[in-house]
Amino acid sequence: MYLTSFVHRQDLFEIAERWFCGRPRRTDALRLTQILICDGFIVGVTLESIARSFLPIVYERTFYEKRIRTKGELRDAICRCTSDVTPRVLELCRRYQETPDFYYREAPINGVMCVDEHDQLLGLYRIKRPKRIAEKANRHFAAWLFKAVQNKARRMAEDRAQEWGIPIEYLVTPEKEMEKEFVEAERSIARSFLDGRIEFDRAPLTINDVGGIKVLGEPEKVARLESFLESHPNIRIVEREELRGHYQATNLILDVEWDPELVCRRYRDSRSWENYLNRGIPEDTLKEGLEPLIENAAPTICIELILSTFPDMVESELGNSIHEERIIQQRDNREYKGCLPMNVEFLLEYLFSVGFSPEVDIEPPTIKLWGRYLPDTLVSQIRRLYRLPEYDFFY
Repeated sequence: MYLTSFVHRQDLFEIAERWFCGRPRRTDALRLTQILICDGFIVGVTLESIARSFLPIVYERTFYEKRIRTKGELRDAICRCTSDVTPRVLELCRRYQETPDFYYREAPINGVMCVDEHDQLLGLYRIKRPKRIAEKANRHFAAWLFKAVQNKARRMAEDRAQEWGIPIEYLVTPEKEMEKEFVEAERSIARSFLDGRIEFDRAPLTINDVGGIKVLGEPEKVARLESFLESHPNIRIVEREELRGHYQATNLILDVEWDPELVCRRYRDSRSWENYLNRGIPEDTLKEGLEPLIENAAPTICIELILSTFPDMVESELGNSIHEERIIQQRDNREYKGCLPMNVEFLLEYLFSVGFSPEVDIEPPTIKLWGRYLPDTLVSQIRRLYRLPEYDFFY
């Protein structure tokens, strides 16, 4: 898990790598807490700064920021808009207002809407939630792991072909034998985690969109923003993708220089340390500021920028490409659904829970990558972090 929106992404990657191999350190919990406090704050301040510099290029008018915690707040705001409203937009808003509970209103979002004085939506920015990061890491890791297991199974088949003295392409393997070889290959890969022999490839485990901003506008207006980015001295476009079909937008991954002075000043001036008093770190330490935590921090972070029109935005929230339905499809359509990728998701969700909990000194996690667990195991582990009864037995 290499989160390019975090300035301590290498430290976080190494902690996750140790946990995957069953070799956590006693200091990991404290370090996780420090990273999530520091890096999360940096992403938030940087997104705010980017929004305040990008939106005036598209809209030559004042805008205001409104923090939102549920998707229902966003969808209600969409239906209040009166600009760029097509018959399709009106129909989708009507359907939503008739049966709002059908549209995942309570889905959480850590976001900020940017609206003008007439309450028209101009854009928004958000930080992806830990649960969604863990799910996405599961998919990335599963794809990488599936390839490793397939390669191992193929080598086993090649060994059998060599024993028979025939080329691999002439080897006919019964389906049950293929399934057996795949299971054996999976177990072999699992043992390599236990033995510490696995080598993690950072590239397929990279996630670039923990921090994201969406700017709405007519194509010629958002094109001005893209031209602005191409010549910006402190921003580099590292990826560009045109999305067509049910969901239409232009996705850019930006490598952005963040401002340490701005971040540290904002942390002090807004007394943001008060938000972290329940994280197991002494209040006096939190009051010292972020300066001790930003040593060895990466000078840039990656941010996802989505350029879209208002009608396409409405389609993605109320129409044929509802975001939550895409999430459900991603969960259901995984190519590889074995224990290993599920344990990755469990471990990462627990890892984030440690960083958000009041505990900074924990026992090693009982979940191992090579074991088999039910979701109940993860729930009991997280309950323990928050000093709740580990199990909810009746008697």
